[in-house]
Order: sequence, then C-alpha cells, then structure tokens
Amino acid sequence: MRLRHVSAILVRQFYLMRGSVARLVPLFAWVAVDILLWGFITRYLNKVAGARFDFVPMLLGAVLLWDFFTRVMQGVTTSFLEDVWSRSFMNLFATPLSVTEYVGGLVATSVATSLVGLAVMLALAAGVFGLSYLRFGLLLGVFLLVLFLFGIAMGIAGTAMVLRLGPASEWFVWPIPAMLSPFVGVFYPLATLPQWMQCVARALPPSYVFEGMRAMVLGEPFAAGGLMAWGMGLAAVYLAVAAWCFGRVFRHAVRTGLLARYSAESAA
Repeated sequence: MRLRHVSAILVRQFYLMRGSVARLVPLFAWVAVDILLWGFITRYLNKVAGARFDFVPMLLGAVLLWDFFTRVMQGVTTSFLEDVWSRSFMNLFATPLSVTEYVGGLVATSVATSLVGLAVMLALAAGVFGLSYLRFGLLLGVFLLVLFLFGIAMGIAGTAMVLRLGPASEWFVWPIPAMLSPFVGVFYPLATLPQWMQCVARALPPSYVFEGMRAMVLGEPFAAGGLMAWGMGLAAVYLAVAAWCFGRVFRHAVRTGLLARYSAESAA
C-alpha cells in the first residue's frame, strides 16, 4: 500500500468538502442537534428525578458513543457514494490506484470526519450539559476504539453491498445503525431483551461497550479487561471479514464486467 495514493483519496474528499457548504455542515450539524436534544431531555429527567439519579452520563454518554459509531460508518460509505454519484468510481481505477489503497483512503476520510464530529460532541456535552469524562477514565478511549473498528467494518461492508447490488441499494446501508441499536442496548441493559436478542447482542461489539459504560456509571463491578477484550476481538474479526468481502466483491465486479457497467441503475 502506497501512502501517497491513500492520501490522494483523502485530499480529494477534502477539496470536495471545502468547495461545498452542503458537504461541510453535516460533519458537525447533526451531531450537535443530537447532543442538544438529548442533553435537554436528560436535564428534564434530572429535574423530575430530583437528586436521586443523574441521567447525564447514562443517556448523554450513550448518545455520544452511538453517534460516534454512526459517523465513523457513514464516513466510509458517504465517501464511496460520492464517487458513485459523481460517476467517477470507475475512473479512479484507470489510475495506478489499488483497491486496498482506495479502501485505505475511505478509512482515512472517515477518521478525519468522525474526529470533527467527536470534537463537537465532546465540547457540547461537557460545556453545556456538564458531562464529565473523568468518570470513564482511560476506558473511554477503549470504548471509542471498539466503536471505531466496528464502524469501519460496517462501512466497508456497506460499500461492498452497494458495489455488488448497485447504487439503488444505498437505502439498505443508511438504516444499519438503527437496525443494530435495539440489539446492542444503547439505552438499556441487555438483560431487558428476550433471550434470542441477547444471543445476537453477544455477537456485536458495541453491546460490550454500552454494558461497560452502564456498569461504570452505576458503580457496579465488572471485568473491564475481559469485557473490552471480547469487544475488541469481535470488532477486529468483523473488520477482517468486511475487508475480505469487499475484496471478493470488487474482484467479481472486475471479472464479470460489472465495474464497467456501473451506473445509477441497479447492477444486480
């Protein structure tokens, strides 16, 4: 992998965003709206509950982490779809760019865009609603890393789906975070779920993040090392499988001529 080629994809996305307010504003606007909405909800719940419980770290912390995962995933898929919408995807591979370098560029773009969103969320949550990150300690970085790896995996899997089924299948990609959220227990313990959903939850890395976060907020003992090791390991497995699937789909698209026929219509 040549870093110069990877950075070229990142620079291309930078120029796209710099030249369009419509692309730049969503980097921080929607996450800011989410933090403000849930921040005022937690403030209201704190008022109703009195001094019995502080909802800020429980709910606002969960929203922050889940929004970070969503931004990471969409950072990969949106960058890919930009190439599809502009009809330049095939042109990229007329250059010496390899598929590994292209995916690396998508990941680098996701890192940059998700960090912008994360900075906005952290600033609003701490500055406006008093969310203290000290109570999470170093585990906050581990939580974010697990969600980052899983977000990249879901982003690469989403691009593979669109590449195989055609641009119309992008509507299967956008709902992925919403479809996963009931299983990973963003706002409630996994014990709340029926048994079959708990089995699915144990196979999803974010569920370990949110279980660990709730245990820390409530002051309950939990095996942080074991819990996060499972989450990290699962995220790495998902990432490896997603990368393998994208490589297979890309080779299939080249071998069958699907890449040359790629257009705005379904390419099933």
